[in-house]
Amino acid sequence: MKIKSPKDFFSGLLFVLFGAAFAWGSTTYRVGTSASMGPGYFPLLLGLVLAFLGLVILLRSLVWQGLNSVTETDRVGAWAFRPLFFIIAANVLFGVLLGGLPRLGLPAAGLVLAIYGLTVVAGLAGDRFSLKQSLLLATVLSAGSYLAFVVLLKLQLLVWPAFLSA
Repeated sequence: MKIKSPKDFFSGLLFVLFGAAFAWGSTTYRVGTSASMGPGYFPLLLGLVLAFLGLVILLRSLVWQGLNSVTETDRVGAWAFRPLFFIIAANVLFGVLLGGLPRLGLPAAGLVLAIYGLTVVAGLAGDRFSLKQSLLLATVLSAGSYLAFVVLLKLQLLVWPAFLSA
């Protein structure tokens, strides 16, 4: 069978793989029933739905060709290493700033600084980087996160570095 839409094929394949892995990983928790859901119930259903959607996209890529034959815009391009690096680095930095690295003696920097770090580093992944726009976005995200998680949900999060809140 010939692949008629390479982008759809590979995106569907990724959905199936991630959905199946997510569903399989959730089985290590107690799943329960619909009436008495365990901690693995929602992740299992979410993984199965993701895998099903991926399967639909994958099968559609083998059958449906669209209006024309495979065009240049439908071909899978080369890996975009720069965005991939900065997005992964931003998430790792967020985790390190939010929780610290106790084994290395690095204390947590708090929610606000973690969001600023995440936003600035993730902004470097794009073609056009604006520090002003990244800082403005980080300010809005920090205020929204503080209101949502600390004020409304009353989660006990370190908002600022420990040396500032002492």
